[in-house]
Amino acid sequence: MAYVDVLRKTYWDAVHHCYAYRLGADGMEYRMSDDGEPSGTAGKPLLFCLQQARLTNCIVVVVRYFGGVKLGIGPLARAYADAAGGVIANAEITPVIPMEHARIHCPYDDVSRVIELLQEYRVEFETEYGDAVTFTITVPQHRSEEVARQVVDRTHARAGFSKIATE
Repeated sequence: MAYVDVLRKTYWDAVHHCYAYRLGADGMEYRMSDDGEPSGTAGKPLLFCLQQARLTNCIVVVVRYFGGVKLGIGPLARAYADAAGGVIANAEITPVIPMEHARIHCPYDDVSRVIELLQEYRVEFETEYGDAVTFTITVPQHRSEEVARQVVDRTHARAGFSKIATE
């Protein structure tokens, strides 16, 4: 909503600042606003465009100045949908991949096996050397279980895998 407020201040002389957003992995948290337009003519078409494009964790805002011509409900809704569709078609879409942070503890004898595994899976890692070796890793969440299983298999259960957090 802070972004919408910035747009309202920037385009203070516009009549309408209609928006829709979707949040969360499945976009199940959403909100829309017609901002004074007839009910269902702005927010719903904008939200529908986000849903059709399967976009989440984003917002689309259409800032409209009164043009002096009353479109009517159907054409107005299409105008908002067309505006959102155009923006979405030209937007740079950045996929967000949920990541998991974990630690791998292993004896020195297994360091090369663990490093080879982490490089094979393209996992980011930092290494700490002490009595044993600890790798702090960042791995895509959908590959976490597979990496954990491979760590155990390749080190014959001498290495351990523990999750820290998900982002």
